[in-house]
Parts: sequence; C-alpha cells; structure tokens
Amino acid sequence: MVPTPKRENRRPLVVKFGGSLYDSVPSLIPVLSVSPRPLLIVPGGGPFANVVRQAGLDDEMAHWEAIAAMDRYGEYVASFGLPVTEQPVPPETPTVFLPLRCLKERDPLPHSWDVTSDTIAAWIAAELGLDLILLKSVDGIPSGLGVLDQVSAVVETDVVDPLFIPFVIKNKVETFILNGRHPDLLAGFLRGEPVWGTQISTTF
Repeated sequence: MVPTPKRENRRPLVVKFGGSLYDSVPSLIPVLSVSPRPLLIVPGGGPFANVVRQAGLDDEMAHWEAIAAMDRYGEYVASFGLPVTEQPVPPETPTVFLPLRCLKERDPLPHSWDVTSDTIAAWIAAELGLDLILLKSVDGIPSGLGVLDQVSAVVETDVVDPLFIPFVIKNKVETFILNGRHPDLLAGFLRGEPVWGTQISTTF
C-alpha cells in the first residue's frame, strides 16, 4: 500500500500516462475529469513512439521524434474533452501538457532511449515542485516477494527508464507508481486513500 501525502493534499499533481495504457484512456478520463486535485497530464509516446523505435533513427533524431510522439498521444487524450497547454505551469483543472515546444526551447535532458517520457514527466514535476503519479500497466516495481511498497534508493527495474529513479531521488520528486488499468486505484489515490502501488521517496 502507498499512502497519499497528508500535507497539502489539494495541491496539483503531475500525472504521466504510460504509453501502454493507450486502450485504457477512455476509462481513465472520467476519473481525471472529476479529480479533486488539479492535474497536469503528461502523455507517454504510446503507439506513436513505437513507430519511432522501429525506424532505427540515430539518438538525436529519435529523441525529438519520440517527444513529438508524446504530443500526438497527448492530443488523443485531450480529444476526450480536456484542455491542452504547451507551458509547464501548475494547472487549475485537469490539463494535458504537450511537451515538444518546451523541451525544444529548454533541452534539459540527454538525447538517448535511456530517457523516456517517464523521466520527462519527472523533470516537469521537479520544475514545478509537484508530486508525480506514473500510471503503468503493472502494479508497481516488482521484487521477489511481489511489489515494492517503498523505494528510497536506486534499484534495477524495467518498469521505468534507467535514468528515472536516480533523477527523482536526486531531485526529491515524490513519486507514486499505480496500475492505470484499474481506474479505481487512481480515483482512490486522488481522494487521499491508501492504494496498492510503489512510492519512491527520500523521506521515509
């Protein structure tokens, strides 16, 4: 179980949609739309990024094409009635962030497949000083006994990209990994209830 922070639990959150949840977007939108907390929604790359991977581009071109794929996925999410922004600012309502323009201007991360939309979402959360939810197709970071409730140091996992955990620990981004295929988990978290998942923090 991971708890939601009791402090300031009406503060905005950054929510990152895993690319593998493309087919779950319709079931997640109703939860996001009525969130009691403002949400800045960062899309993954989904099937659009898969095309980039298969194209065999060099790291420089693949980096920008993969971020453009995030914009395409974001436009799909927004097509269910959510507003969009290209500015990384704390939202007042659930809003989809299209990252390409911002990242082109600021270029804060290495150009490599070691950096995916996970670390991009973490960078946005760090810039805004907000907590981060990663919605995945798994229950959290696995261990030999099931799923880790808490992570406070770098662990090897393929649930997130290689730079993600070092980044969130270094930048003190409170992170919660939840299974996005169960919208009730997200709904419970947003209401402040303990839910199943993995919490990454340096403050345990």
